[in-house]
Amino acid sequence: MVIEQQNQDLIIRISTPADIRATQKVVDYLNLMESISKNQGTEEAAELARDIHKEWWVKNRSLFVK
Repeated sequence: MVIEQQNQDLIIRISTPADIRATQKVVDYLNLMESISKNQGTEEAAELARDIHKEWWVKNRSLFVK
């Protein structure tokens, strides 16, 4: 494995054969960490999102749970 930095990017090279499922999980995790690092949300926005989700779930639960 080789990790390089080019400008603002990190480049990770993995030689084959690599377990593609495990590699995809690592990529997914890195994408999540990148998204989280860009999060500019406030606690108020998070609370609003939780409230909306809770209300949506109450209205639509019967579509998913039988």
